[in-house]
Amino acid sequence: MTDVDLTSLSHTVVWLTFGLAFVFGAVLQRTHFCTMGALSDIVNIGDWNRMRMWWLAIGVATIGTGLLAWQGIIDPVKAIYTTSRVTWLSYVVGGWLFGFGMVLGSGCGSKTLVRIGGGNLKSLLVFVMIGISAYMTLKGLFAVFRVNALDSVQMTLSTSQDLPTLLKGAFGANVHLAQLVLGLVIGGAFVIAALGRREFWTFDNLLGGLVVGAIIVALWYVSGKVGYLAENPNTLEESFLATNSGRMEALSFVSPLAYTLYWLMMWSDTSNVMTLGIASVAGVISGSFAYAVVSRTFRWEGFYDTEDTANHMAGGVMMGFGGVTALGCTVGQGLSGVSTLALGSFVALAAILAGGVCGFKYQMWRIEMKV
Repeated sequence: MTDVDLTSLSHTVVWLTFGLAFVFGAVLQRTHFCTMGALSDIVNIGDWNRMRMWWLAIGVATIGTGLLAWQGIIDPVKAIYTTSRVTWLSYVVGGWLFGFGMVLGSGCGSKTLVRIGGGNLKSLLVFVMIGISAYMTLKGLFAVFRVNALDSVQMTLSTSQDLPTLLKGAFGANVHLAQLVLGLVIGGAFVIAALGRREFWTFDNLLGGLVVGAIIVALWYVSGKVGYLAENPNTLEESFLATNSGRMEALSFVSPLAYTLYWLMMWSDTSNVMTLGIASVAGVISGSFAYAVVSRTFRWEGFYDTEDTANHMAGGVMMGFGGVTALGCTVGQGLSGVSTLALGSFVALAAILAGGVCGFKYQMWRIEMKV
């Protein structure tokens, strides 16, 4: 394969990602699919419908990923979530901070991009704060603390940490069969839990859950199949084209925000190229903007006061640090990671939800203090 072929294939991965992220952004703008919103509905009014939408998305993503893995089309072990190194303290601390931060910042990483597309200037500041904080956690000042104090507390397994690999002995050492069965069982449980209440069965709820879950599966296919090279002619090693991590990727919205800022700042550097993560950021904003304009819901929105500004800045910093530390956000770990059935993804997701609940309790306490 020539360099021209590699470039063309990388462009294919990027454009397919942009298109899928565009749909993702438009659907989120229409359906109000949002993890923080789902938690808010539960805590404040006892409404579980948006959480069920999220469960449906997880179920569809898990079933679809299991089917792709069973057919040998992708290998979830090659994703960042399924390594043998289980940095459990990072999952817990990073996840909790991300969850708390998303409440202060009025939404997680994906919701921040959707709100930007809808004209929210507060979310534009959150985007910048997430990006700066995330890059500092990847390679800067925060990285020192993350590596020395959090990532060093770990367990190293003899295999990858995904459930199909860990439990393959129960399936006659057939990991592909384990991926299929566990994907169907665990994913099916999420789907059943989502569809168990008749009031959930509205067009927007079904649209949000089904489409978001399907997009996660499609991104695994784009990254793990279309962009996969068993032997890159330049390095003679296995590679996944147009990914920042060098591994198979699906949607996630913390590190990609950092890489997007870096890409914009280093535009003239020819070694700085468009990647799957950057394309997904652009796609979500574009899709959200397009739907907001077509539906006439686009409107400018700014900060209310100094405290509102400070909360959003703090929330962005917490999400940037927490998301990188936990290896993902509500979409990165909660959808992409969980769909691989990685143990760490379930831990990180639980910590994110716990942090979000604590964030709402904090906000209610602040309101009571003002009364």
